[in-house]
Amino acid sequence: MRAFVLLRLAARSVGRNARRSILTAAAMVIGLALLIFSRALSDGGHEQWIESAVRMGSGHVAIQAPRYLETGKIEHRLERDQLGRAVEAIEALDPELGVVAWAPRLSVSGLASSAASALPVRVEGVDPEREATFSQFEGELRDGRYLEPDDGLHAFVGVELARRLDLEVGNRFVLTAQTASGEVEGQLVRVAGTFRTAVSELDEGLIHVPIETVRAWLGATGSATTVAILVDPSMRTDEVVDALSVSLESDPDIRVLGWRESTPDLDSAVRIDDYGDYIFHIILFAIIALAILNAVLISVLGRRREFGILRAMGLTGFETGVVVFVEGLLLTAASGVVGMVLGFAITWGFFRDGLDFSGLMSSEMSFSGSIIDPVIVPFFQLRQVLVSVYFILVIGSLASLYPALRASRLDPADAMKFEQ
Repeated sequence: MRAFVLLRLAARSVGRNARRSILTAAAMVIGLALLIFSRALSDGGHEQWIESAVRMGSGHVAIQAPRYLETGKIEHRLERDQLGRAVEAIEALDPELGVVAWAPRLSVSGLASSAASALPVRVEGVDPEREATFSQFEGELRDGRYLEPDDGLHAFVGVELARRLDLEVGNRFVLTAQTASGEVEGQLVRVAGTFRTAVSELDEGLIHVPIETVRAWLGATGSATTVAILVDPSMRTDEVVDALSVSLESDPDIRVLGWRESTPDLDSAVRIDDYGDYIFHIILFAIIALAILNAVLISVLGRRREFGILRAMGLTGFETGVVVFVEGLLLTAASGVVGMVLGFAITWGFFRDGLDFSGLMSSEMSFSGSIIDPVIVPFFQLRQVLVSVYFILVIGSLASLYPALRASRLDPADAMKFEQ
């Protein structure tokens, strides 16, 4: 009953001082709305970075031989039986885990030669049908076509590589690489099409060839260096890694990696950008905390006579402090709800189709191996929203402690002498 009385006193004070309450709440509302908007925009940008990089790399999840990530050599590959077990494990996954596609890859470093030049390249043997939906190189097509299931001696190359080798669609050139047996062998292929991305490393040094052609050329029948898996959304990556690790734990020659392990450069880039966001959020939190502290403290200093009367009527110093503290909590809670709703409304209402930064950047940019789309679509993570609300509540609570302590230490006799 006593607690209910204290709550009523705090609520009445908040309502009675409407102007002060509104000004205090406005800082928190705007701060939380801005926080939700910036966090959704940042998460949306990260999701696009990751999606772009993993589609052209080893996927959100990569199944490989234990040493392949460190060496990149064909001798560290998945043999036919291991590849079969990996595929079975993928197909047995719960659909709720969000696996949307998978594709086998047989990759090797080699040399591409034509009459014009010879250049180092990365040759990827791919399943044309699966790869067309996985890496989406068809969207980057500049000339010719992508590989088709019936292709044999065809290759899909970057435009810069084709230019430096003086190749056009239909021209033949030679690929040379070390085979599974350690011999150096060449393979004649014909250009089926060319692609252009914003990633110079891909445009200058990546070649897609049908995986069966590469297997026959390198003497690696039925094998693959990587089975790449796409997950939607990327936050489910760890769940998929855990599920596959359990399914394949009996085979020590199979390793399951998430994108953070298989593409550490991308992971570092995302983390660095996150740290920048955290610094911005800390500054924002500090501004909000100071606004709350200032408003509640001024309220305490301006209501000494009121607190003196409450003490004279029987409230203890502790209870007087509780009233002030609860005022701060009520303001923080109400502002948190309004700020969250406002943040969602602005972000989803105005920017659900994306925020276009094309005026600030080129239409084609790359960062850490991923293509950056100038249109960033906000992405809401429930965890991030809850964390933001939690920190607002914590900051509101901490900012109310000092004014509450001041109120609890007021001397009733002195407080009733003057109206300050």
